[in-house]
Amino acid sequence: MTARIIDGKAIAQDLRAKIAGAAAALTQKTGIVPGLAVVLVGSDPASEVYVRTKSKAVVDAGMRSFDHKLPADTPETELIALVERLNADPAVHGILVQLPLPPQIDAARVLHTIDPGKDVDGFHPVNAGRLATGLPALVPCTPLGCVRLAKAVHPALAGMEAVVIGRSNIVGKPLAQLLLGENCTVTVAHSKTRDLPAVCRRADLLFAAVGRAEMVRGDWIRPGATVIDVGINRVPGEAGKTRLVGDVAFAEASAVAGAITPVPGGVGPMTIACVILNTLRAACAKQGVAAPDL
Repeated sequence: MTARIIDGKAIAQDLRAKIAGAAAALTQKTGIVPGLAVVLVGSDPASEVYVRTKSKAVVDAGMRSFDHKLPADTPETELIALVERLNADPAVHGILVQLPLPPQIDAARVLHTIDPGKDVDGFHPVNAGRLATGLPALVPCTPLGCVRLAKAVHPALAGMEAVVIGRSNIVGKPLAQLLLGENCTVTVAHSKTRDLPAVCRRADLLFAAVGRAEMVRGDWIRPGATVIDVGINRVPGEAGKTRLVGDVAFAEASAVAGAITPVPGGVGPMTIACVILNTLRAACAKQGVAAPDL
């Protein structure tokens, strides 16, 4: 048995094309061009690549991209002042402050300053609370992408047993809330879970989001299960180079699973597509028009 590879690039490309059409329709109807402001503090190489990719995707979707690059020694007060200016700017519908931030800045304080209606990362406590209570909210982009990837295999997730490995505020917790909203039976596993492999083997849907390279082995997976690998880890490769792997041992898992996301090319492209989707939704909400069902 060889698992079906869930092509995150192709699914994300299809979603981005739909977003571009919807954004053009919004502009034609209201004159509003959705705008996303991305703030990068410092010069972390991975963050710089990610921000460039996001900015290009925003422009490709017919939206405006407002990029703000600040030096690594920027004081917290200066960053908060920038966020407050972006909150007040009517051309900006989404604000994204790239994490991690330098040590002199309290990330939570900065994220809490973002207007919840412009919080396209979905990290503000207002959006987290709305998600937890089943109210409309801007939802964290990686979990949103994970659910869409699972639904590319199973259009209806109701009644399925889902196991999420990881309980971060960025992925694990919001992903569990989204899966509950899809009427899954959800288990959130973590470092203190007893007999983690046995818990994973119960899953129809297994989501790995722990940040440990190839931790999830093939014998942790129920035959035929769908595996969504959120991890991106650099490990030694050939000739002194590094290579990217996920939290799942891909070769082992592919021999057991029914469907699996690759790393790279799985969750990553969907995260960026969902940032743009959230920007469109934020712009629609600001105009008081219904967001398209994409």
